[in-house]
Amino acid sequence: MLMKPDARYKGILFMLLAALGFSVMGGAAKSLKGSFTAGQLVFYRNLIGLIVLVPGLLHRPPVQEGGKFGRLAFRGVMGTLALYTLLYCILNLPLGTAMSYNLTSALFIAVFSFFIFGEYHGKRVLFAVLLGFAGMLLIYKPVMHLPWYYHVAGLISGITSAVAYITVGRLAKFYDPRVIVLSFLLSGFLFPLVSMLIHMGTGLPADGLFLIEWKLPEGVQWFYMLLMGLAALFGQYFVTRSYGADKAGIVSIFGYSNIIYSVFIGMALGDAFPDWYSISGICCIIFSGVIISLVKRNSVTAEK
Repeated sequence: MLMKPDARYKGILFMLLAALGFSVMGGAAKSLKGSFTAGQLVFYRNLIGLIVLVPGLLHRPPVQEGGKFGRLAFRGVMGTLALYTLLYCILNLPLGTAMSYNLTSALFIAVFSFFIFGEYHGKRVLFAVLLGFAGMLLIYKPVMHLPWYYHVAGLISGITSAVAYITVGRLAKFYDPRVIVLSFLLSGFLFPLVSMLIHMGTGLPADGLFLIEWKLPEGVQWFYMLLMGLAALFGQYFVTRSYGADKAGIVSIFGYSNIIYSVFIGMALGDAFPDWYSISGICCIIFSGVIISLVKRNSVTAEK
């Protein structure tokens, strides 16, 4: 008789699936570079997600405690800001580098947990945070010829992702995972929609990020747009399931498979293989996240 896997192994599987979904999303978005701006991609990515998710919610309504609407809305806004900056980086940086910046969220989760919640996990986590920031500097150095604001967008992506994930963990007891994803999709749909309306109503020039033009995909662009939206929804659902698991500390390690997936997908789309500086920086970020995750897991085990 086959043994039923425990929650930890389910969480690992969910995170591996989420990482694959986000990597495919990034590859699809990068395939649309030159045709669509980051703001337009945010709009379509979330529109497709809503079209898929809402019928399922209507067919099988969520059973949940609820009562944390403000926190739920805040999670949606933070997730939307993270997506804006992530897609902006994907369009302007190598895919592996963009995803590496986004996955610095583990570092910022540790930093915010210390300053906001007073959680201190010892010198190993402090070392991991410093190692992770060193990794970011190594990634930054080989691409100094690129504008500084690309790298700032990458840092904002990591920071807002960290805030969103912290909020997910505190919402998991109150809401169905699909509802948490819905809050993000609604926010990510309404923000660019309002941006389009402001652009059309005022005549202010579009900047591709905060003020965007309406544009329909054509031909094969529909395929990449659908792939981006469906892969992102797939990844978002499983990362929500993973971070909502009882033993979420260990599963976050496997989220770093996103970087590996993304490096190879990026190379298939024309990115150069990362040089040794970039590889060293990526490894620092991965090891930093692994250390933080292991310390958190051991802390949870000790408490029990």
